[in-house]
Amino acid sequence: MASSPEPREKTTSMCTAETDRCVHVFEIHGYSLHKKLGAGKFIQSAAFTVGGHKWRIRFYPGGREEESEHYVSVCLELLSKTAEVTAFFSFWLVDPATALPSLVFDAKAVVFNCANLCWGNISFKKTDELEASPYLRDDRLVIQCDVTVITGTRVSQSEKTCGIQVPPSDLSRDLGRLLDAAKRTDATFKVRGEVVHAHKIVLAMRSPVFEAELYGPVGEDNRQTISIEDMEPAIFKPLLQFIYTDSLPAMDDLDGDEKEETVKHLLVAADRYAMERMKVMCESILCEGLKVETVAETLALADQHNCIKLRDACIGFINSSKRMDAVVESSGFQHLKRACPTVFVDMWEKIAKSRRI
Repeated sequence: MASSPEPREKTTSMCTAETDRCVHVFEIHGYSLHKKLGAGKFIQSAAFTVGGHKWRIRFYPGGREEESEHYVSVCLELLSKTAEVTAFFSFWLVDPATALPSLVFDAKAVVFNCANLCWGNISFKKTDELEASPYLRDDRLVIQCDVTVITGTRVSQSEKTCGIQVPPSDLSRDLGRLLDAAKRTDATFKVRGEVVHAHKIVLAMRSPVFEAELYGPVGEDNRQTISIEDMEPAIFKPLLQFIYTDSLPAMDDLDGDEKEETVKHLLVAADRYAMERMKVMCESILCEGLKVETVAETLALADQHNCIKLRDACIGFINSSKRMDAVVESSGFQHLKRACPTVFVDMWEKIAKSRRI
């Protein structure tokens, strides 16, 4: 069979879903009083708006139906009764001690309309399990609902494209191979006893610190080996990898705590050698993984290495959802007070100011 001829031209277009998202937190005080309502009876949150429509949370302390009387039920209700809306939503229980949410129910692409205005989970949590859990404290229960509504679609205009496909750049791949093969290297580092080879011109081009060390007055003696005793090879090698390839190493094999510690060491290395893009990438990873147990240590690190955005993100995280008590009990809090008294004062001032507002 003859192959089809090459097309005269090629056109492209793209369809993108447009969405709106909101997280609503519903606090239920006096849970023990509400639980006596019985099956089918509910209490409800205030209305909130997502995607141009009003919604509210229904909580059934005695279950939504007779067969679910040993469970609490939670539902999301669409108040715009004539609309048809597609939404993704999830319900979370929030630990009052740590303010950290835990996912309980997740719904994908549910269609709300006049026939089905209320969707949720009738067996959200067994009543006896809920009442024995840390989520119910001082007769108070906190439910968080995360709602994303599809508001429409956007189609980009059709465009003509050239029929010749240009391959992606392989510069970083080739430079990475150059580093791995250690060909024509002229710089040698002894990092905690391990020898690492590199290329002076590449290091100097990417880092002003390496440029001064290798070509400035410090490097004029043309010493054969540069010793680095205050950095592990497991950190120095990824630093070189970033210099050659502009990418951080994959850390999928590390658990959460190991990954966080590795990224912190990489941030310190990036700051030491004035690798600003690498430093910001490390800040971004740490910002996305902030948690109560280690945020004080991360804040101290951000202050010591002039990471302004990460510093502000840490303070905002501590101040949000009343996490301060849990942070004070963490192991890194005392170190923060000793090592960074200025940032400690700034943090308290911002928290006090936000509470006045």
